[in-house]
Amino acid sequence: MSKTKNFRSSLSMGVTIPSLIFIVGVCLASAIFPEAVNKILNDIKAFIFVNLNWVYVWSVTIFVLFLLFLMVSKFGDIKLGRNDSSPDYSFFSWISMLFAAGMGIGLMYFSVSEPMQHYTNEIFAKNSYVNAAKNAQLYTFFHWGIHAWAIYGLVGLALSYFAYRYKLPLSLRSCLYPLLKDRIQGNWGNAIDVFALCSTFFGITTTLGFGVVQVNSGLEILGIVPSTDFIYQVFIVVILVSISVFSATTGVDKGVRILSNINIGVVILLMVFVLFLGPTVYLIGSFTEGIGNYISNFFSLTFNTHVYEEESLPWFYNWTILYWAWWISWSPFVGLFIAKISKGRTIREFIAAVLILPSIFNFMWMSVFGNSAIWLDSHVAEGALSALATDPDSLMFRFLEYLPLTKLISFMVIGIIMIFFVTSADSGMFVMNSIATKNAKISPKWQIAGWGGLLAVLALFLLNAGGLEALQSMTLITALPFSLIILMMIFCLVKALSIDKKYYEQEFSVSTVPWSGKFWKERLKQIVNADARSDVDEFINQIAAEAIHELQQEFMMNGVEAKVTQGSEPKFVEIEIQYDLVNNFLYGIRRESREVPEYFQSEENLTDSGEGGAYFPLAYFGDARQGYDVRFFTREELIADILKHYERFVVIISEGKNEMFISSNANRRIR
Repeated sequence: MSKTKNFRSSLSMGVTIPSLIFIVGVCLASAIFPEAVNKILNDIKAFIFVNLNWVYVWSVTIFVLFLLFLMVSKFGDIKLGRNDSSPDYSFFSWISMLFAAGMGIGLMYFSVSEPMQHYTNEIFAKNSYVNAAKNAQLYTFFHWGIHAWAIYGLVGLALSYFAYRYKLPLSLRSCLYPLLKDRIQGNWGNAIDVFALCSTFFGITTTLGFGVVQVNSGLEILGIVPSTDFIYQVFIVVILVSISVFSATTGVDKGVRILSNINIGVVILLMVFVLFLGPTVYLIGSFTEGIGNYISNFFSLTFNTHVYEEESLPWFYNWTILYWAWWISWSPFVGLFIAKISKGRTIREFIAAVLILPSIFNFMWMSVFGNSAIWLDSHVAEGALSALATDPDSLMFRFLEYLPLTKLISFMVIGIIMIFFVTSADSGMFVMNSIATKNAKISPKWQIAGWGGLLAVLALFLLNAGGLEALQSMTLITALPFSLIILMMIFCLVKALSIDKKYYEQEFSVSTVPWSGKFWKERLKQIVNADARSDVDEFINQIAAEAIHELQQEFMMNGVEAKVTQGSEPKFVEIEIQYDLVNNFLYGIRRESREVPEYFQSEENLTDSGEGGAYFPLAYFGDARQGYDVRFFTREELIADILKHYERFVVIISEGKNEMFISSNANRRIR
């Protein structure tokens, strides 16, 4: 904590100052030179979308497949937290909060306009009404379904796992710990967090800007405000941001959770209204068919780059690639918020809930609103809604004019947009403050409110100057490098999960199985003192060699010829029984070494292993099975261990079904 003019602050200057410089600089440039900046950024965005769209396609595909693999794999049982931890929030509150943060205003803005724009697009319009309507629904499902939530889910999962399982800060830098190690605390970590903070700010600012315009348009249509002049947008922003600040400063447990629960209830009520006031049978049937169409086309949609359909490429760039870039650019914000509320969930529960439940709700929502609009346009409005397809700010409200209870539903829509605005803004303030403070546990309320004030000022500044489009382009451009960062997160997750699973499934050492309490003092001394090279050589020369020679003599007395071999580099001793028709039996012990981590060497309560390494005697076998450390074995225990392996060998060679593996002709002995 630092004090300046009696104000306490938890901000990390290494993250906050570079972020604010970049954010304010980009916003000023976008507002002062909107056309020039917009042209430059649009050119960069166009180059990326046209020439590097395959990066987005492959990245999102890998995200989806990786999460599906984790969900059904052995890693799915791992908890996001201690093994005995439990969730902080009820299932309903959890789903409500992640849904409100993840989609929010976009659902209201695009629920009618996107299906209608696909439906009227010339690449679909040339088909019959039925095919155009089906494709409109299919691609809307595609853009708002599992692929979108896989992006959010992967970032949220990585953050949750490393924060609650590895006890690292809830920060994007922590997701790369297996690669960067302690460097996450330095400049590399700061650079990642600066990137996340800027991306989050740009994404929220542009989305809130578009939300304000839609609210203003709806209020004008309802006659509450006379126009969409800037002064009314200022009024709307001031009211909504003030509510957002109040909600954010009361914390996730109160403001964000309560608003999210209220919003999901009102959203469901609105959807039910439209379902039963609109063409109900048509909507239920189209939803059912749409789900089947989505499932049957899932993989073709996933991998489709439209390279053979040149006339559809502009549509592909402006919709699918733009959406993938948009979701990726939003993933630091949504991922951090999802991670904050997901402690105690298992990986399988997390993925199943984040991928499937919001996707199904989105499908229902888009079917009810989008298909209602298409049906009304064709059967009632006579193309009037199609003509407004490119005016998403007012299209939702014009669509509602063709339903009963128009004013009531319109007010509900405005209310929902406002609540989505507040939940997006307050969770955004919370996340930005978390990034800027490196997840400080306590932050002053003025600091959280400051992020809300900055959002409001810059959003209004850009709205007035016409710089929102430039900022949107900037947001989409940042998605390219961040998609590569998410791919690195996958590598880090795989590495960490493998270690995690091995750690908790680690059995007692084979060498401890025959232990009794008879030699406990000697055992303890062996455990706390790492063996030097000379100690292991002494073990092999004395205990191991003596045991093997004694066993050789006993084999000879029982009519079995056994050969003993010893060597020095590496030090080893082995016993071998040779056969003509089957592979030989072999049991050996050799000196091996393992590196000891620095933290182990520097830990005061652990003994010094010396020179960063430790030596041990490793048992090995003729069939190349995994060996194990035998340094705790006594001479008698070592003889018993060799006999156990020999008994196993005799049983195996006595069974005819094993001929493929035991024949000396089919499978020469591996050493």
